[in-house]
Amino acid sequence: MREKIHVFWFRRDLRLHDNHALFQALNSGLPVLPVFIFDTEILNRLSSKTDARVSFIYAEIQKMKTELEKFGSSLKIFRTKPSDAFRELTGQYQIQSVFASKDYEPYAKERDNEVGELLEKKGIAFNLYKDHVIFGENEVVKDDGTPYTVFTPYSKKWKQILNEAEIQFFPSEKKMENFIKTKPFPFPKLKELGFEKSSISVPQPEISEEIIRNYSKTRDFPAVEGTTRLGVHLRFGTVSIRELTQKAVDWSETFLNELTWRNFFSTILWHFPQVVDKAFKPKYDFIQWRNNEIEFERWCNGETGYPMVDAGMRELNETGFMHNRVRMVTASFLTKHLLIDWRWGEAYFAEKLLDYELASNNGNWQWAAGTGCDAAPYFRIFNSESQQKKFDPKGEYIQKWVPEYGTVKYAQPMVEHKFARERALKVYKAAL
Repeated sequence: MREKIHVFWFRRDLRLHDNHALFQALNSGLPVLPVFIFDTEILNRLSSKTDARVSFIYAEIQKMKTELEKFGSSLKIFRTKPSDAFRELTGQYQIQSVFASKDYEPYAKERDNEVGELLEKKGIAFNLYKDHVIFGENEVVKDDGTPYTVFTPYSKKWKQILNEAEIQFFPSEKKMENFIKTKPFPFPKLKELGFEKSSISVPQPEISEEIIRNYSKTRDFPAVEGTTRLGVHLRFGTVSIRELTQKAVDWSETFLNELTWRNFFSTILWHFPQVVDKAFKPKYDFIQWRNNEIEFERWCNGETGYPMVDAGMRELNETGFMHNRVRMVTASFLTKHLLIDWRWGEAYFAEKLLDYELASNNGNWQWAAGTGCDAAPYFRIFNSESQQKKFDPKGEYIQKWVPEYGTVKYAQPMVEHKFARERALKVYKAAL
């Protein structure tokens, strides 16, 4: 008779400590088999075979597997569709239930429904737990039960609920002996997954007290190391959102606001999945975008003649990171100065950003374009030059990424600011 086990499915929670769903699995009284699935549905959509996110996930999975093997366990790896992986697993083991962390993205919900149905037919429970946000889909709502669509009241309620209850931690790292005992499972080479190691490296997750305490003073200056660089680690769960939120509560209201925005956009995506390809405000879908492909390419390559925009795009292309203030400037320039559909920019960021997360990327692009739930009004058009004077006054950031700036080799501005501003106002006004 095969032994009864539970399965824990790692997804965007790649850590062994303070992992809610993992804690529940390890506490459930049966040995736990940990699995990770390199989902071909996702991998096949990636345009680059050296995608830095795949290299990052691969390295994190390897670290966890090594750690598990110290406890006489291992991590079982698949490269397939999740439903096919579970068909295989249910044939090999007597599985009582599967544990995993919730995911609010449309593809993830679809995938989980498919896996859930498959498991249900076999009499296996599928248990999902909140892990990558502080509050789930319906935990912060208006008094009438409807979702908030404006950040400020959402934020007040979010903080009120947070203040009324202590943050609960889930010390999964103390239950390691409850993993299944097994010989090490094989670990595929990156090439076998169809990828090669990226030259882009990801900084280690460091929760710096100094950076978080000074966040309100330093976060807007791209030449300064004033942000945490934890976006990619939140995206893939290599840091705990609960641990980070507790530190924010203790150290910085400004940083706590950033985490609240992240939770807000996740909730918006859950309640309004149409935002993935439509404007949150439907009338904004009538904007007559110019969508000039040559101009879009110049924006992608950082050759617009606007130094702050060009520096940001080159930083993104080379490192997979762009400073948050500069993200706003580049997004505003694409949508307002060039009148190119925000969805084009959003897709480019999705391809390049290490910390790409559908909810936040979509929410921030719609904010910049004026089309979103809590957006900058359409007549607010960033002036790249004044942003540069304010946030990179000595030109250090510009010089780092656009070394030819100030010489004859630097591109002429592709559109004049005053003209572009008036054109954008006219086009937006006509649609609304």
